[in-house]
Amino acid sequence: MTDPVTSGAARVDLLLMADMIAQGAKVLDVGCGDGTLLQILAERKGVDGRGIELSREGVNGCVAKGLSVVQGDADADLADYPDDGFDYVVLSQTLQATRRPRDVLENLLRIGSKAIVSFPNFGHWRIRAQIAFGGRMPVTENLSYSWYDTPNIHFCTIADFVALCDAMGARIERAVALDRYGRPMRMTLPWSAWNLLGEQAVFLLSRK
Repeated sequence: MTDPVTSGAARVDLLLMADMIAQGAKVLDVGCGDGTLLQILAERKGVDGRGIELSREGVNGCVAKGLSVVQGDADADLADYPDDGFDYVVLSQTLQATRRPRDVLENLLRIGSKAIVSFPNFGHWRIRAQIAFGGRMPVTENLSYSWYDTPNIHFCTIADFVALCDAMGARIERAVALDRYGRPMRMTLPWSAWNLLGEQAVFLLSRK
């Protein structure tokens, strides 16, 4: 199996997620795409990994790599999973494409002892500037679709996500914001700075 890290195929947020997961854990990757994170976890952490992916092409690609992935929808199918069935449930760059983000997050924390979520930050200053000065919906590297063909229907900022965690009673165990170059921002910066300067974020959550 090709190492997606040494081949340059892994996103920075996926590497951060992998770092947050314990050796040998049982993991469910929701919206697993091409299976890159599951590959990393299998090779480096020896996890018992499962995946859900909406696209048939993605499922077929994962299965061809020997990964245990089924076709499914985060909005519709997570309710079928039992409580505490996994140590970690992962949702990478998918939250903004769900119809009911709060329900999805609640299911993640019901199914797993911990949830790891990454998402693009709609509060980044470049996005604000494109809207303020260009008067049009932004198109960036992390939000690469035009408004009329995007799968993203619930954009949020880092501040929005933190407020949702508070409303749900979810504990934020670890959080990392990445700047436009994919570099982690200083942990000592306030949420407001992350909200303005972070292009994307990764959160490790647990139940209170």
